[in-house]
Amino acid sequence: MKKIILLVVCGLLVGNVAFSQMKLGYINSAELLNIMPDVKKANADIEAYQKSFVDQLQQLQKEGNDKVQAYQAAEKTMTDAVKEARQQEIMDIENRLQTLQKSAEEKIVKKREELYGPILEKVQKAIEDVAKEKGYDYVFERGTGQGVLFAKESYNIMADVKTKLGVK
Repeated sequence: MKKIILLVVCGLLVGNVAFSQMKLGYINSAELLNIMPDVKKANADIEAYQKSFVDQLQQLQKEGNDKVQAYQAAEKTMTDAVKEARQQEIMDIENRLQTLQKSAEEKIVKKREELYGPILEKVQKAIEDVAKEKGYDYVFERGTGQGVLFAKESYNIMADVKTKLGVK
């Protein structure tokens, strides 16, 4: 029985020694991304791309509003067949508007993924390179309070990753 207790105590001591020799680091990747020129350019490209859809949507919306106003102004003098045709035109515009909006959202998401993918891969590689060069066993995400509630500032590898990426 004493041997088992001694074995457990020795195991705990060895575990503590091994854990205390680990080198840990953390980084706020959202903060890093906010200062990267690549991200600023990607955001500008996405905004420009998004604006082209906004312009199309506004134009189609204006066309629909004009048709509704024209319908309302002349509704009393229209025959039932003309009313039905105009209502169908208005519904067609509404359907086109919904289709365009859905398509625009999908294309913008795809564009965002296309532009951010290489940037995120570049950041991940830089983090991995710094961790290997500096001998870190683990690097935690510090942003938005996820994962790490407390860490010594000496473990922050932000400066090294910024240097690796050439970001000031």
